Amino acid sequence: MFQMISPPISSARVIECLKSLGLTKYEALVYIALLKVMSATASEIHEISTVPRASVYPVLDQLQEKKLVSVARSTPKRFAALSPEEGITIMLSRIERDAAEAREILSSIQRERISHDQSSEDLIWNVYGIENIQRKFSEIIQTASHDIRIIAHPQIISPEIIEMLKNKAEHTDVEIVTHQWECGNAGKMRIYVKKHPDMPRELDRVEDMMAGGICIADNKRVQVILGTGKEDSVALFSESEGFIRFFSRYYNLIVDWAKKPE
Repeated sequence: MFQMISPPISSARVIECLKSLGLTKYEALVYIALLKVMSATASEIHEISTVPRASVYPVLDQLQEKKLVSVARSTPKRFAALSPEEGITIMLSRIERDAAEAREILSSIQRERISHDQSSEDLIWNVYGIENIQRKFSEIIQTASHDIRIIAHPQIISPEIIEMLKNKAEHTDVEIVTHQWECGNAGKMRIYVKKHPDMPRELDRVEDMMAGGICIADNKRVQVILGTGKEDSVALFSESEGFIRFFSRYYNLIVDWAKKPE
């Protein structure tokens, strides 16, 4: 006869947690039941877990496949659960593996949309808040494959974005125009530092409001940023040919000015 090694525990919360880690309700009940004993037969598991007798063997097969249960080749067979530490590690590894695979597939779907979907090319999207703007900025950089051209206030180019751009510059042409650069070695990026012309004192606030930037990737995507405040900054994003042509001309004008000696 099996021997209980801990008081009975019934917790809907534990079952929900195990379900979030990839177990079904019956798998969670059987796994919990086996943690209460040293080992048990299928009949004993049915008594402890309340899982229907006809379902116990299929559930045990599933748990063995997930490497959460071991079986002794006795007559009748006896089953034992892996420790919670080992079990949770195995379940988390499976989730991470599945997440990585899903990320790759979904990224492939997105890249295909960027390359081939023309249905939204004339749309202009609004992006509000500096964190959302930087998130979109990062996404544009990550999906670029040929060149990245940026005019930006230093606040827009966070240390994380700088590191991303340095990595991109190993195989992508990266050019940046800014009025201040304090990020050390630029690696293979081309950096043009050009201070803003002095503005009348009464227009100081206008200068702050106009701070922002432009990011053009592969001549296919443009993000135009206005303002650097946490809440009041706003950006426009588009893949529209006309939008890209307009801001590419503006970018070229600024770069020609930035290249001129002081």
